[in-house]
Amino acid sequence: MNEKYKYSKLTGQIIGCAMEVHNHLGNGFQEVIYQRALAYEMKAQGIPFHREFVMNIYYKGHQMGTRRVDFLVADCIGLELKAVIRMEDAHLAQAINYLEAYNLEVGLLINFGSTSLGFKRLRNKKHRP
Repeated sequence: MNEKYKYSKLTGQIIGCAMEVHNHLGNGFQEVIYQRALAYEMKAQGIPFHREFVMNIYYKGHQMGTRRVDFLVADCIGLELKAVIRMEDAHLAQAINYLEAYNLEVGLLINFGSTSLGFKRLRNKKHRP
């Protein structure tokens, strides 16, 4: 846990839950299986979350549509899951775009698809308090 990151304790707990899921399931399943297992694990750990949370997307103050974030944790952390062999720059860009669109300051991008769990902590530099 690195205290220089905002919500460091909570993001550490989420990553710990993801590691538990990956240790039990390994790689090779569809993303939805990892979503369900992670929801089970976070609930067991007492971490508050919404799964498949619908959020509005705005452009210049006008709603353009909606997008479902994989998890909104404690109403402050966007969590996107992947189940791909290798994370690409496009996955990272997508996760950062979601943080910006939702005006969330902190996010996690977690990949269950490789032999080792992959994760990135994300910060929205355009966040407006």
